[in-house]
Amino acid sequence: MKRIMLFVMTNIAVMVVVGIVTSLLGVGRYTGTNTGQLMIFSLVVGFSGAIISLLMSKSMAKMSMGVKIINQPANADEAWIVDTVRKFADKSGIGMPEVGIYEGEPNAFATGAFKNSALVAVSTGLLRGMTREEVEAVIGHEVAHVANGDMVTMALIQGVMNTFVVFASRLIGSLVDGFLRRGSDSSGPGIGYYATTIVLDILFGVLAGIIVAWFSRQREFRADRGAAQLMGQPQSMMNALARLGGMHAQGQEMPKNMAAMGIAGSIGKLFSTHPPMEERIAALKAYQG
Repeated sequence: MKRIMLFVMTNIAVMVVVGIVTSLLGVGRYTGTNTGQLMIFSLVVGFSGAIISLLMSKSMAKMSMGVKIINQPANADEAWIVDTVRKFADKSGIGMPEVGIYEGEPNAFATGAFKNSALVAVSTGLLRGMTREEVEAVIGHEVAHVANGDMVTMALIQGVMNTFVVFASRLIGSLVDGFLRRGSDSSGPGIGYYATTIVLDILFGVLAGIIVAWFSRQREFRADRGAAQLMGQPQSMMNALARLGGMHAQGQEMPKNMAAMGIAGSIGKLFSTHPPMEERIAALKAYQG
């Protein structure tokens, strides 16, 4: 909750500063826009979707990935997975997450709105294709995500970006519309406002996506280091990343709506939620040194 309040208050503070600056510059007079109302509208629109997605993340992950929750281990492998998650959760000082398995290519993910009621799931492909020590490192990586509060932070970063996209596109849309309709007696927004807002929503949304993806890549480095700390050494995580890199060169990836939560992401650059495996391994080597 402290993390949530910090991000919300920071965003509100920044928006208040923006509001004061726009008022001092008289932007509202030029555009006919009440910047205070626009700020409130932007905050509500920007954060509502991100917060709702966060609160629904566990149930959506279970449905979209077909996760089977291990309430009572049915075999030795399931018992080992649960025990490993419990060991790392205790070591990280968080509540025991739900533990699940799903059918799919080698991967794993963690999700959930709260540290003490998260979900950690591993794929059958991961269990079949990796050694236990490597799987243990991957589980440590996902538990580190939970302990770092990464799911909450990602949702709040997305909310901040959404807020600025909504505010900036509509403010600039009002400026353009006012310029195009200068001298006109008609009231209400015109075609210039709607066209500009749509275009800028797309453009600023793309830029916001780049920023969110950059932050996601940084949290992967932190989770890798967290796994190394939980394991007591980084080599197991390095081995797991190297093996995953080889597997995903031939295999399939997770659905796009789940990619940011997985251990391995897409190959893209600016829009990739995960750094290249080589960079992550190099970072762990530097951490080891």
